[in-house]
Amino acid sequence: MKSLILMSSCLIFAAGISQNSKPKMQATLLPPVAKKKPHTIEKHGNIRTDNYYWLNERENPEVIDYLNQENEYYQKATAHTKEFQDQLFEEMKSRIKEDDESVPYLYNGYYYITRYETGKDYPIYSRKKGSLEAKEEIMFDCNEMAKGHSYFQLAGLSVSEDNKWVAFGVDLVSRRQYTLQFKNLETGEILSTKIENTTGGATWANDNRTVFYTRKDSVTLRSDKIYKHKLGSDISNDELVYHEKDETFNTYIYKSKSKKYLVIGSSSTLTSEYQLLLASTPDEKFTVFQKRTRGLEYSISHYEDNFYIVTNKDKATNFKLMKTPENKTSKENWVDLIPHRDDVLLEDIDVFKDYLVVSERSNGLNKIRIMPWKGEEYYLPFEIETYTCYTTTNIDFDTEILRYGYQSMATPASVIDFNMRTKTKTVLKEQAVLGGKFDKNNYEEKRIWATAKDGTKVPISIVYRKGIKKDGKNPFLLNSYGSYGYSMDPGFSSTRLSLLDRGFIFGIAHIRGGEDLGRQWYEDGKLLKKKNTFTDFIDCSEFLIAEKYTSNDYLFAEGGSAGGLLMGAVINMAPQLYKGVIAQVPFVDVVTTMLDDTIPLTTGEYDEWGNPNDKKYYDYMLSYSPYDNVKAQEYPNLYVSTGLHDSQVQYWEPAKWVAKLREMKTNNNQLFLDTNMDTGHGGASGRFEALKELAKEFTFLLDLVGIRK
Repeated sequence: MKSLILMSSCLIFAAGISQNSKPKMQATLLPPVAKKKPHTIEKHGNIRTDNYYWLNERENPEVIDYLNQENEYYQKATAHTKEFQDQLFEEMKSRIKEDDESVPYLYNGYYYITRYETGKDYPIYSRKKGSLEAKEEIMFDCNEMAKGHSYFQLAGLSVSEDNKWVAFGVDLVSRRQYTLQFKNLETGEILSTKIENTTGGATWANDNRTVFYTRKDSVTLRSDKIYKHKLGSDISNDELVYHEKDETFNTYIYKSKSKKYLVIGSSSTLTSEYQLLLASTPDEKFTVFQKRTRGLEYSISHYEDNFYIVTNKDKATNFKLMKTPENKTSKENWVDLIPHRDDVLLEDIDVFKDYLVVSERSNGLNKIRIMPWKGEEYYLPFEIETYTCYTTTNIDFDTEILRYGYQSMATPASVIDFNMRTKTKTVLKEQAVLGGKFDKNNYEEKRIWATAKDGTKVPISIVYRKGIKKDGKNPFLLNSYGSYGYSMDPGFSSTRLSLLDRGFIFGIAHIRGGEDLGRQWYEDGKLLKKKNTFTDFIDCSEFLIAEKYTSNDYLFAEGGSAGGLLMGAVINMAPQLYKGVIAQVPFVDVVTTMLDDTIPLTTGEYDEWGNPNDKKYYDYMLSYSPYDNVKAQEYPNLYVSTGLHDSQVQYWEPAKWVAKLREMKTNNNQLFLDTNMDTGHGGASGRFEALKELAKEFTFLLDLVGIRK
């Protein structure tokens, strides 16, 4: 019934356009074309016809056949780049230190280390007791565990307080549904207990035998239930501790840094709630810290006799820091410690015995603020505007050492220990870039500002190899995301050097919808203001062209997931600006997905996009939904990737989108759908397999500007 019409083979114009020549004709097969099978969707008196709705039938062999044929078409159409892909893969791999390891951190008497061995795809997790000179104890060798599996992911390692047991989660499908297991670190025995459909994480009570974990709804994949398990007992006896019944919330559990409290968190886009239980009494009942109030967001940190609360209470749009006694946790007891500031976003805190460390964002830049409980505060100094800094693993209270990370678009990532008393720092590790060819002095990085049509100034971080001319002939890859308040901070990438060294400029557009310039930056790019995200990106693109950093013959755009929504929207609105677009696991069928509350994660998205059951939001979403707004026009070259088992953006969204684009577009530009039949939202699991996927993207870009080596 759901058969496909496969078009016969003939010659078409395809492949690359060199910088100084006309399109080059290359013989290739036309792609398969999905059968149009009209499906009517009616809402608010509006009737939409979705000809490719049937592609959501994951178990239908003809759907799988169609995806496989799209893959075959992509492979054949790009066969001339395969040697170049292999070259790029080896080039990117050669810059990576294969026998690498993380900076060790001390926790509860053990140093924990993650390391890689030469030629192996997966990490080895180990520890050493008391000293880095002690004998290594290998906890998990993921290379061994991954054998026989096309996808493997280990997550959520959690060691009991007596250091004897570790809980861990395994995902073999890439759908983020982990099987929770337990290992005896003294004997090496892995218990037969297997708890399916969890988030992968687990939290130990202080008795070393009670463990709490989170299960997911098997259909929607929402994290909705907290269970309690007694080590060695039958999982059928596990007690349901908490059920989050509100479909717009997710729930999770963790232990406070002080180790005193077990904390159940519940969160939606706009609202938070926490429950507490002493970790020493795991069989007692949790009590609510502050009951949920719509629009009230807060997070909590415990130290001594108080809780420290980062919150938007009292209309603190950019958040503030408050404090309350641990026996008086409701909001009427909270008092200001750091007041709200209109121009500074308070993102997080780290509490120490003698210091409070505050992570802030001002004018789009990360700031780390050191506040001694007694003494004068100060900020860590950073000199450029294209950097990222962040606190990392800071487990101990009683220390004057802050561990933080730093990188910029031209500077490899470093892990640094900073003495907050003496104000001296020790660089523990800087990311190695092998091959002997990299010198950060060969690259220039800076932040420039585009003006949006409504007058808003939008920052763009860019990096390029020194010596380029602003003549409009530089290939330029502009990346962005612009949703969920996620800020795309400028950072280093050794793989990106393969583009920069071939003349590309790389840029990040810090558009509204992220939180790059504060909470209001996010608010102005969501719900009924979502289109600001798309127009900001277009305005940034036009600015780059006007300033002759590039031209529409050389400008490329890239985005993944919600950033793929961005890509889909801008090529409907301004397709003439771009030579090519990469859309990774793109969220493009906004209205249909948001109307289906059985699809994983939908209900939790209402505060981000709006609930289309409300006509006001339905009409607005319909006006920009990429799939619904595909029309008969010329589109740029497109490379679209997805994973069959994606739990975040279901594979059928990009599949339907590509099918409709094939039907509607009026030119012969490339259009590829590349589906990884073994993975999900994050792509391939091995570190080197992921490079192969990146090599596909890079050859797509480079081939279009005539660079083929």
